Amino acid sequence: MYRISLITGDGIGPDLSESAISVLDAIHDNLGLQLKIEKLMAGDLALKKFGQALPDDTLQSIKKSDACMKAPVGESAADVIVVLRRMLDLYANIRPAKSYPGMNALKDNIDLVIVRENTEDLYTGKEFEIANAAVAFRIISESASRKIAKYAFDTARQRNDKKRVTCIHKSNVMRKTDGLFSRVCADVAKQYSDIEFEQMYVDACAMNLIRRPDSFDVMVTTNLFGDILSDEAAEVVGGLGMAPAANIGDSFALFEPVHGAAFDIAGKGIANPSSFILSAKMMFEWLGAKHNDKKCIEAAGKLESAVYGVVKKGIKTRDIGGTKTTKEFTNEIISLL
Repeated sequence: MYRISLITGDGIGPDLSESAISVLDAIHDNLGLQLKIEKLMAGDLALKKFGQALPDDTLQSIKKSDACMKAPVGESAADVIVVLRRMLDLYANIRPAKSYPGMNALKDNIDLVIVRENTEDLYTGKEFEIANAAVAFRIISESASRKIAKYAFDTARQRNDKKRVTCIHKSNVMRKTDGLFSRVCADVAKQYSDIEFEQMYVDACAMNLIRRPDSFDVMVTTNLFGDILSDEAAEVVGGLGMAPAANIGDSFALFEPVHGAAFDIAGKGIANPSSFILSAKMMFEWLGAKHNDKKCIEAAGKLESAVYGVVKKGIKTRDIGGTKTTKEFTNEIISLL
């Protein structure tokens, strides 16, 4: 049995959580995959109720689980996800971007994944003020760069077709920090002769994501650049509603949709749950690889096929121009499982 901790979040988070629970229950019933789901609070509601965005009880429950799913949280997001990433050493942020039918992608054959270093760069929050200026430390270490580079090349080796890694940086300007990242990625590339390796400046990459998004396979980059490029990549394939994400360490992983809590449609039951369902797909892939569990791999494949099948029929939720509620859309997914 797998114990799954589920942070229900804020805004549309509870609606997406109920959708995810329904889908996981269907996986449990139809594939015989034993799952125990524990709903937890973290975020704005938890801060208001407990005085902590990430309550101690929630943290301890997450640590005891096999994997964690996190619905979007509100203004206190940094006090939840950033803390969990550092505390659990979830050093790899994985954000796939893939074309799905009817989702207004720039091209219909986009299938890329951004592998983003998740623990350092400007996102360590080491800032201070001096005189009339504000200063932020940008920390790029050899050890973190090597770990994320290896993860990127291992990811490329597992994928089909292109088997290419693109290292994205700005070493022509930030010669020390990005220079280090670039050199480490190039050094790691020597251990993967079967994988094509290229380097690209981040501004050129931002342009090429629009101009030729179908040319990318695995993109590896630093924390800040990865955050920006992954949102761009999501829009390239039709929007954040189809964008899942994983935060992965050596022994634990957390899965979440890329988008935020969307308070403007909270409680209306019209939010697109696809990104959270696809995050569950990534969770099953990770559990399957970690435990050599064929049922988890099967569950991942069936989840993606179900999402693909539903959107191919033109079925959409109301927030993206369709007619279905969140629950109705979820039921369509379940019907294909």
